[in-house]
Amino acid sequence: MVPFIYGLDGEIYEIEAPFHRLRQPSRPIPTEITALTGIDDAMVANAVIDPLEVANFIEEAVLVIAHNAAFDRRFLERFCESFTKVAWACSMTQVDWSSAGHEGLKLSYLASGAGFFYDRHRASHDCLAALELLARPLVESGRPAFAELLERARAPTWRIWAEDAPFDMKDALKSRGYRWNGDPNGKPRAWYVDVAEARRETEFEYLKNEIYGRDVTLPMYRIDAYNRFSDRV
Repeated sequence: MVPFIYGLDGEIYEIEAPFHRLRQPSRPIPTEITALTGIDDAMVANAVIDPLEVANFIEEAVLVIAHNAAFDRRFLERFCESFTKVAWACSMTQVDWSSAGHEGLKLSYLASGAGFFYDRHRASHDCLAALELLARPLVESGRPAFAELLERARAPTWRIWAEDAPFDMKDALKSRGYRWNGDPNGKPRAWYVDVAEARRETEFEYLKNEIYGRDVTLPMYRIDAYNRFSDRV
């Protein structure tokens, strides 16, 4: 983790000392992982990460950014409850990198597309590379990429569940961007979509008229930076 100070307009002003720890995994580190990261079994022997130390480190944080927050937030909230109490944003999905001329979303691809390379052997180096990307201006707007990320992170969205939608409408839903939840995760076994607040009523009218052909009551949940990317949505 790398703490930093920023302005509400997306300017990054100061980067502080990183939090970097190792943890012994439940099985030996494969040789290809050691070759990739430089971390071997001897380096992690008996190493643990204290959740209380993590909680103290992020105590003053107002925002956590991860590159693929949908992955990181879920396991970090299980590891340390403090991550449930802070806003989150995703540097991978909440910036329109394709419009800025990038062909991939992996951090290393974005960095090379922006014209710089970095040592990917440590997670803190990934954090610094992400901050370098976010500090750079986007081609179309001239604003820092971080300004766009903040704008998207602040905007609420709505998750609409097309519960009990007719089976023969699955292709129409899929082509409109709906995704299927078939996992036993306590959520509806149904198609769902996330839409901006301004599109919520339009999307509900579409479902009512084009999918169900009748008045219908559907589950809808408001999503913001405090629960987005979490299992709590």
